[in-house]
Amino acid sequence: MKPDSIRPVYIGVGLLLIIICVGVTGYSILEGMDFTEAVFMTIITIATVGFQEVKPLSNPGMWFTSFLIIISFGIFVFVLTSFSRYLIDGVLTNYYRDRKVRKVIEGLTNHVILCGYGRNGSQAAYDLSVNNVPFIVIENDTDIIASLSELGNVLYIEGDATQDDVLFNAKIDTAKALITTLPTDSDNLYVVLTAKEINPTLTIISRASHETSDIKLKRAGATNVIMPDRVGGQRMAKLVTQPDVVEFIDYIMLQEPDNVFIEELGFDSMAKCFEGRAIKELEIRNRTGANIIGLRREDGTYEINPSPDVQLSSRDKIFVLGTSRQINALKVLLVQDIV
Repeated sequence: MKPDSIRPVYIGVGLLLIIICVGVTGYSILEGMDFTEAVFMTIITIATVGFQEVKPLSNPGMWFTSFLIIISFGIFVFVLTSFSRYLIDGVLTNYYRDRKVRKVIEGLTNHVILCGYGRNGSQAAYDLSVNNVPFIVIENDTDIIASLSELGNVLYIEGDATQDDVLFNAKIDTAKALITTLPTDSDNLYVVLTAKEINPTLTIISRASHETSDIKLKRAGATNVIMPDRVGGQRMAKLVTQPDVVEFIDYIMLQEPDNVFIEELGFDSMAKCFEGRAIKELEIRNRTGANIIGLRREDGTYEINPSPDVQLSSRDKIFVLGTSRQINALKVLLVQDIV
């Protein structure tokens, strides 16, 4: 919950305490009441409940009581209103919202777990959302959790991602990938070790700040390690040496699906008639409009701009450039049993 939502309650309670102190002091001095009598007289005056005075009031005591009622009535109403709004708009709303989030998380499978919602994490969340990939954010910063709660369209868990129970709450056993963008490499390393132990088939992408952390994270089980500082520096240099190339690639990568973009396709469900056939035999460009710009072999090697004579295998993955319609047409083509 945001601090701003509870600030009026703090202010109101502070003013109320000041008024009570003023009332107790005034009745003690003007009417000679002991502490208990002064507190009781102050409370019934502020609350305007209509109880009889502890003892008959003198003229100064009557004037003081009138002053106390006028001043305290507005403050008392303000406190009640602020506290009621805090309960209804804050505690109760967040309770039902968190309950709804937990219910959705319980049914998730094949999702992505995003540890940390800082600069890198929020950008990763945005890209996952654009590509309609379900994900859960794990964050221990209460202010960030409050912001995510206000958004209403992001699944989140408040907690420490290095703790096993938090990862289990995020359904790590049914997740397909984990992205950890925590600020310290040691925390990222611990998350990678824990996640890999729980789910050995999990794809893990980790952020790293130091050069030596790269190797350690990969040894721990990270599939890929990203160093934002290195990537940023390389990009800056490319913008000096090859600015048009960088802008052209960015233009392609940032396109909406209705425009031209790059997509990765696997051949797991490829029709048997295409197994072992050359790219040129499929006439992909003529039949779908899409272009194969890269190929990833089973052994992890890449072929950029593969030759038309390259033979395809169901164990390969291809990188295709085209519109959403063209790429969908290619998917349909590859599963059809056409000789």
